[in-house]
Amino acid sequence: MLTRKSRARAISLAILGMLALLLPAGLTIAAGPATPARAAQSDQPRDAQQWVLDMLNAPAAWTVTQGAGVTVAVIDSGVNPDVSDLTGSVITGPDYTGVGTSPSNPNWGQHGTWMASLIAGHGHDGDSGILGIAPQSKVLSIRVITDPSDPGYRRYQREPTARVQQSLATGIRYAVVHGAGVISMSIGYGGPSRPVRSALQYAYDHNVVVLASAGNSGRSAAAHAPYSFPADYPGVIGVAAVGQDAVAAGFSSDNLSVQLAAPGVNVPAQGRDGAYWLVSGTSPACALTAGVAALIKAAYPRLSVALVATALRSSTQNRPPGGYDDSVGFGTVDAAAALAAARRLAADPAAAAGLPLAIHFGGGSAAVPPAPIFKRGDEMLILFALLAFTSLALAVAAVTRIIVLRRFRPGTG
Repeated sequence: MLTRKSRARAISLAILGMLALLLPAGLTIAAGPATPARAAQSDQPRDAQQWVLDMLNAPAAWTVTQGAGVTVAVIDSGVNPDVSDLTGSVITGPDYTGVGTSPSNPNWGQHGTWMASLIAGHGHDGDSGILGIAPQSKVLSIRVITDPSDPGYRRYQREPTARVQQSLATGIRYAVVHGAGVISMSIGYGGPSRPVRSALQYAYDHNVVVLASAGNSGRSAAAHAPYSFPADYPGVIGVAAVGQDAVAAGFSSDNLSVQLAAPGVNVPAQGRDGAYWLVSGTSPACALTAGVAALIKAAYPRLSVALVATALRSSTQNRPPGGYDDSVGFGTVDAAAALAAARRLAADPAAAAGLPLAIHFGGGSAAVPPAPIFKRGDEMLILFALLAFTSLALAVAAVTRIIVLRRFRPGTG
């Protein structure tokens, strides 16, 4: 059992620096801006995170479900399965980065482990450690990016854009094939990709909920922050960050990809080193919201992706004037209210009428209308004959006019 002093030492007195160093495909890890280190208000990680759990109304949601039976794919920089608050909750998937860094390296999987603890952390020794929003869920770790401190980071930066995006697409498909009900991507690319778009359609076709961080480009007075992919793909739930006051964080991107908001400023999380960190960015906001999606999938596994998204959006708190804006979307996620909305939708899908609608990936090939086929009959043959005769008459008239004009053209000298 940790002493009071050792617990205090375990809380890292640093906030994540801005990890928005551009990678080959315009990729960023959606962490927060660099700020001076600040001590936590408590020597207990659980106490320090209480405001996060309260803002999301997680304790009330846990009376319904804690996410058992659901796997959340964390497509990120890797997850250390051996940290105290994730023991037994991590399924280690493939590493698609191609850089060869060993998982035993202390700089492997920093960002991914933070995110996983916010989703599936179960604490340890009773009331110690981090509780994720879906503490009984499992995490499937799929590594597609490297942290800036990773020994292979420079090599990864030199990878062609197409290869980097293909690794993400492959990771999405792997998650679907291996049973993920939710995919959480706290990453961002500067542009779209056809393979990724296709992989997202595959996820949608298999009823997998996909979430991504909206980005840390800040707010723009002129128009809006640059779009970040995968958050801006149709069907992906883009998540912005708010502080303890439920106001959008200054670093959180404002654009129309934002659908929901969640805590993203000084959020306690467990790192791959086992220590506790205060993390800021749209990354933790995305991971926390993915945890809420996992709760819905656990309670109502047959609910469609569209209705899960509708349940999340229709049940928010702290709604902006008019019901939506591009800083916080439809408002801050409320786990208990989202479960209640999901219950109503599961009982009566028609109850979705009038609620903020889900955006689909496109519905797959079944949603593409067939080419029109006309019946052949006497009426159509007569019509085509008339059209052909009219076209022929017009052509003859045009040729006759040209001959007449040439015959009677006045001389030139």
